[in-house]
Amino acid sequence: MAASNRQHNIFDIFSSAIASWSGKPVTFVAAVVLIVVWGVTGPFFGFSETWQLVVNTGTTIITFLMVFVLQNSQNRDGEAVQAKLDELILSSQAANEFIGIEKLDEEQLRKLSESLQRRAKTLDQEAENV
Repeated sequence: MAASNRQHNIFDIFSSAIASWSGKPVTFVAAVVLIVVWGVTGPFFGFSETWQLVVNTGTTIITFLMVFVLQNSQNRDGEAVQAKLDELILSSQAANEFIGIEKLDEEQLRKLSESLQRRAKTLDQEAENV
C-alpha cells in the first residue's frame, strides 16, 4: 500500500510539473521552433518518409502521454475546487444538500438545475413585490 501511495504521489508531482510547464508561453515557442527546424530540414532529407515519420511519431507519442498527464492534473484541480465549494457551503447559510452534487448523474443535475431556476424566479418575483 505504501509503495502504491508513493508511486501515486510521484505521478501527481510529475503531472503537476508537466501541466504547469506545458502551459507556459516559452513551451509553445519551443514547440514552434522545433516544428520550424523540422520543416527547414525537409530539403536536406529530401522530404523522405523517415523525415515525415519523425514528426508524426513524436507528436503522436507526446499527445498520447499528455492526455493522461493533463487529465490527472485536471481531476485533482476539480476535486480541490469541489472541496473548496463544499467548505463555503458548510460555512455559510447555504443548503448543505448541495454538498457532493458533482456525483449526481446528468438527469439528476438537470432536475436540480430546473428546481434552482424556479426558486430563483420565485425569489425575483418576491423581491419585485416588496
